[in-house]
Formats: sequence, C-alpha cells, structure tokens
Amino acid sequence: MASYDTIIRGGTVITAADRIICDVGIRDGRVVALGESLGEARQVIDATGKLVLPGGIDAHVHIAQPSGEGIVMADDFESGTRSAALGGTTTIMPFALQEKGCSMRETLKAYHAKADGECHVDVSFHMIISDPSEQLLGQELPALVEDGYTSFKIFMTYEGLALNDRQILDVMSVARETGALVMVHAENYDAIRFMTEQLERGGRIAPKYHATSRPIAVEREATHRAISLAELVDVPVMIVHVSNREAMEQIRWAKDKGLTVLGETCTQYLVLTEKDLDGLGMEGAKYVCSPPPRDTASQEACWEGLRNGAFTIFSSDHCPFRYDDPQGKLVPKGKTSFRWVPNGIPGVGARLPILFSEGVSKGRIDLETFVAVTAANPAKTYGLYPRKGTIAVGADADIAIWDPGKRVTLTHDLIQDGADYTPYEGREIIGWPVLTMVRGRVVVEDGALIGRKGHGIHLSRARSPYAKRGFEGRAQS
Repeated sequence: MASYDTIIRGGTVITAADRIICDVGIRDGRVVALGESLGEARQVIDATGKLVLPGGIDAHVHIAQPSGEGIVMADDFESGTRSAALGGTTTIMPFALQEKGCSMRETLKAYHAKADGECHVDVSFHMIISDPSEQLLGQELPALVEDGYTSFKIFMTYEGLALNDRQILDVMSVARETGALVMVHAENYDAIRFMTEQLERGGRIAPKYHATSRPIAVEREATHRAISLAELVDVPVMIVHVSNREAMEQIRWAKDKGLTVLGETCTQYLVLTEKDLDGLGMEGAKYVCSPPPRDTASQEACWEGLRNGAFTIFSSDHCPFRYDDPQGKLVPKGKTSFRWVPNGIPGVGARLPILFSEGVSKGRIDLETFVAVTAANPAKTYGLYPRKGTIAVGADADIAIWDPGKRVTLTHDLIQDGADYTPYEGREIIGWPVLTMVRGRVVVEDGALIGRKGHGIHLSRARSPYAKRGFEGRAQS
C-alpha cells in the first residue's frame, strides 16, 4: 500500500532559509515527509535537475472590483486565479472594496459570492476602507478581524477613496485595538489634483502625463506622513507598491528608528519606466498605474530594497483592464485626459517569472531571497505561516517546480489573464515554473492548466505577528 499520495523526487528544495536535495512526501494535501527513499506513492513526480519552491503568494491583487462608471475590470476570479496558477502562484490576496455607504460585511459576502467555486488557487481577502463610519469602526471591523479578516487597506489618494488624516488616525486606532495590520497607498491626493489641473490647462493630456502628475515627491511626502501617523497611534503599517528610493528611504528611516514599518514593491518598478507611457496615440495607457513607473535609478533602488530588507514583500498589484475596449483602457473619456484612463496593469501571472529571470538568473538576488519576498514573508506578514509560504512537514503542499534554465519569450498567451495584453510582452525570461501544485493537487503542468476551477478555497487568517505582538501586550496590561 502506498505511503503517500504523491512524492516529488530528486529536486532541490528551496525555502527562505535552506536548500537541500531531497524528496517531498505529500498526503491529504499536506507535506508529511522530507527525506531520501521515502517509499511508494500513488503519484511520483520527477524533479531531478529542477527547483522545488513554495508556491508563490501574491499579497496585492485586484479582481472583479468596481472601477467607476462605464469601466469593467478584466478579470473575474476564474481568469485571475488561472493566470496566478500558470505563473507559479498558489495563493492570492485580493481586496474587497467597501463602496461609500455600504456595510463591510455585506461587501465581503458579495466578494465571496463572486469567488466561491471559481478559483484555481487559494484566496484570502484584505478589506479596503473607504467609508470609516462609527458603525464600521466600532462594530464591523472588530468583529471581522475576529473572523479572520486581519488586514485592511486605506488610500491617501483617489476620488471617493482618499481618507483625510483624521480618518486615517481613526482607522489606525481600531487596528491597534484589534490587532489588524494596516496597508497604505501613499500618494498626496491634493498635490496630484494640483499637478493634474496644471497639466490639463496646458493641454498636456496624453497618457504619458499620468507619470508627470504623480512625481516622486507626492509619494515620498505621503509615505512619511503615513509613517508619522502610525507612529502617533503606535501601530504597525505596511506601505504598499513603493516605486523609488526616496519613499524607500522613509521606510529605512522608520526601521532605523525602531518603528514597525514594512514595505512592498512590485514588478513594474523593477522593469518598466515612465518612458513606457510615452507610446504612439493611446498605447501609453497600457502602462498607466499608480504610483507610475519611474526611471532606471529607481529600478536599481527597488532591487536594493529587496536585497537589504527595506521591502518585506514583492507583489504584482495586479489590476487588469482590457486595452482595446471602451470599458477598459480606451474608455472614451480617457482621450480627453490621462486622469480618466483606468488606473492599473495586469501582472499576477508574470510576477514570479520576471523576478526569477531578472533577479535570480541575473544574480541580483539569491534563491532564498526570492522565496522570502514572494512566499514566506507574505505568509508571515499576513497570518498564513507556517501553513503557507514554506515546504515543511505540516505545511500545505503548495509547490511550484521550476526549470531554472528554461528560456521563454513572455506573451499574453502564456499567462492567460482576462486582459488582452501584458505590459511585459516580448520580454525574454530565463527560469519558468513547469508545475504548480495547490494543496497536493497538480493544477498546472508543462504550461497547461489541468486543474478544474473550484479547487481553490478561502483562507481565514491569524493576526499578523507584527500587529499581534502589540495587541497581545496591551491585552495583558
């Protein structure tokens, strides 16, 4: 009788701390043994010459999210999780966006209804707070944190989403009392409005001016302000999608001061620049996202942040819109000004191959750092570790097998999200995930989706250890 459901034989197992050539024994969706000559299994996967890595966790994803009148996001949960699986990601963390006047609990129910039975990989929701009412702050959020929704995001920009400083303090205060982790989109809304109006008056309305309207200074200032507000309340904070050295240095400054401030950067800030927005006609709209890509010096700064720990997490900020679509990037109002172009780019499927190729294959980061920022750290930060983010006895068998020498020309056809383009089209990739396994079941093999939708489940989470330490200390005092 077989001792295991599956054995992965002969690969090099990589975690954030170790690498070892060994077999991986899997039973009932979990890793149950690591070693040599593990015995018999119903399924044996030969990983000789390949890397056996924890499946990726993309902690910053937008799927099926309301995006404004006449605009439709390109991905539902089936297509978004399909692309994730094809790119070696086994857990995504999308946002449930509270619209003005709506209950957060009802918002989450609506997102669950969209996701249930549709997912190829596992899903765990963050909350976006746009309307911090007394009801939300006093009753809903504390109850939802207890129910396993232990992180929420706030915006310092965007019409209808931006919170003022007092509202941010109120939200952070609830996070402090409940042990939740606050994520912040840090850009100065008033400064962006000022810049946008100045550009429009001068007739500078093409997509490339999106980057001009959001210079580094507006991100640096908001990052410092978010850190200062978190310091005032004494609460940990995650600054998401950091694009440049000046904002990163605010995080380093805070860390050196002893504050619990975490940082995240994304694919676009490593390989795109503001020049990509300067395409013929509306082609630049394909690259409109916020913060915008910067320059090559900012790219190098972001690589430095991944190496030195300024950035805890590497995410995609997947926010997909179709390009050739009047409900997407070519929405009619977008031709009157860059401010109306749907803001965001696809990337959940391209995230890991690009980081592997540009980072590991080119010697910028080692394999352990790759695993740390794409799997282990997201799991630890958001209360999923050690169930997720590592290959260890007792962990979910979420595994991606990589061929480190496989050469691929990246095309949208390979990553199969709901958009009609990838901003990384034509990029030469060295290193590719050739098999993706979610809780012991192979869902992608040799570039083909073989799993059926519905295998992915929702994950409730523990409190972040960064927030939990302060929360438990106060509870005991």
